[in-house]
Amino acid sequence: MTDTAALAFDYVIVGSGAAGAIVAARLSEDPSISVCVLEAGPADHHPYLKLPAGFIKVIFNPRLAWQFSSEPTARTNGRRIPLPQGKTLGGSTSINGLIYNRGHREDFDDWAALGNPGWSYDEVLPHFERSETFVGGDGAALRGHAGPLKVTLPDWRHPVCEAFLQGAEELGMPRNPDYNGAYQQGVGYFQRTIHNGWRVSTSSAFLRPAMRRSSQLKVEVNAQASRVLMQAGKATGVEYTQGGRVKTVHARREVIVCAGAINTPKLLQLSGIGDGEKLREWGIATEAHLPGVGQHLKDHFSIRLVAKVKNATTINELARVPRLWGQALQWLRSQPNILDLSPSVVHWFWNTQLGLARPDVQGVFSPASYREGYVGMLDVYPGMTCGVWQHRPKSQGSVQLASSDHRVNPIVQPNYLSDEDDRQTLIRGVRLARSLLQTRALAQFNNAEVMPGPQVQSDDEILDFIYRFGVSSYHVNGTARMGPAGDAGAVVDAQLRVHGVQGLRVVDASVMPEIPSANTCAATMMIGEKGADLIRRAR
Repeated sequence: MTDTAALAFDYVIVGSGAAGAIVAARLSEDPSISVCVLEAGPADHHPYLKLPAGFIKVIFNPRLAWQFSSEPTARTNGRRIPLPQGKTLGGSTSINGLIYNRGHREDFDDWAALGNPGWSYDEVLPHFERSETFVGGDGAALRGHAGPLKVTLPDWRHPVCEAFLQGAEELGMPRNPDYNGAYQQGVGYFQRTIHNGWRVSTSSAFLRPAMRRSSQLKVEVNAQASRVLMQAGKATGVEYTQGGRVKTVHARREVIVCAGAINTPKLLQLSGIGDGEKLREWGIATEAHLPGVGQHLKDHFSIRLVAKVKNATTINELARVPRLWGQALQWLRSQPNILDLSPSVVHWFWNTQLGLARPDVQGVFSPASYREGYVGMLDVYPGMTCGVWQHRPKSQGSVQLASSDHRVNPIVQPNYLSDEDDRQTLIRGVRLARSLLQTRALAQFNNAEVMPGPQVQSDDEILDFIYRFGVSSYHVNGTARMGPAGDAGAVVDAQLRVHGVQGLRVVDASVMPEIPSANTCAATMMIGEKGADLIRRAR
């Protein structure tokens, strides 16, 4: 690709993920605008990035995913929790679990109420709708029907899933065919970014079509940003490394950082934007004293219950030869199969106590289970999994530099379950998940609970189980959060402009003022759509 070492563009975008790819595509719709995208990882050519079932093969591949991890604490039983993030065109949309989940409408009303005009649900809804085509939901209210991102419902059905849905109804959970529509509560099949058997990423849906359309859009892969260049309080370009060389690309209008909730605060800090006292410890001159950079990190901490299955064949067996050959043949014939499934098949959103205005937990279910201690390896016995996480945790942490060398990963500490309310909510969530596995409808398939096992009953025993086996849902956000200038912890304003710096915006999950009641990918894509509009209006 073109060597941009001595070139200038109107806009330089760092990161091509859920938001960055969309910003690049939308800005490049104007043929008079030039855009350069810097992606630290390679192009998204690997076949496992295209096949939905390839998820487990790429998420822990250091060439295609940043292998971040949390710092150990007593509440993770001394474990480091893996926090992989996408490192290829499309970012995490090229490696994630393929779920499309916007969040509850009140989440975005809360964002606006925190001093961020323009971010209420009614105001962000058009940006959600603009991105998507909801396939199979013809005429569905509040949904998009002409966007590049194909969102589908699975056509694969399994008797254990159907029994789980019936059992949830026993407990009072209504069937909800569209949790992204008028209301969220209930149970049903997950909507996915899968179409015609293939993963739909922001690279395939937005970036690559834009690259074919626009000669003014240049995408540099294997190009890791090392700092934002600053001059007299204004961002003027980006320094990056590529092929062992240090290069520079200049921005005539703006630098737009879309590197994700871990790499974005790291890049800002390396550029002298953050807590001045901490920056001095690394010998970095302060360009803008913003103590909120890297703070307010939030994530969904999840725990999964596993049971053995009887009277049914589960994904555990279907994923092994010779049955896998049959599944591959069905995939080639565009017939229902396990190769184009999301890892979580069924959703449930519910309240763990009375009096709540919106669900406080989200659950997942799949007729599959993974071996304890083996990454991505299915159990040898028929199994099913029911997982749960708290929607809006209060616990928060930080992302801080570990070195002034941009090649060194930062220190990531989410402080999972540091808040007592979070612990109690997740305990109630585990009890609810267990009840879902023990319904009359599912009894014909439930052979025995394996994790945590019937011996775990008290709150203390459940909490110990959570500490030992809880994991990230890979929904990190909030580390450059949006807020008005008077908010000491805010990093960007409602226009996504970095406070106190000209020509610099952050457009990714970092800016979320609070974590949404959902997988964060859809909301990050919405931020990309809205961010692109804000940038275009500023011209």
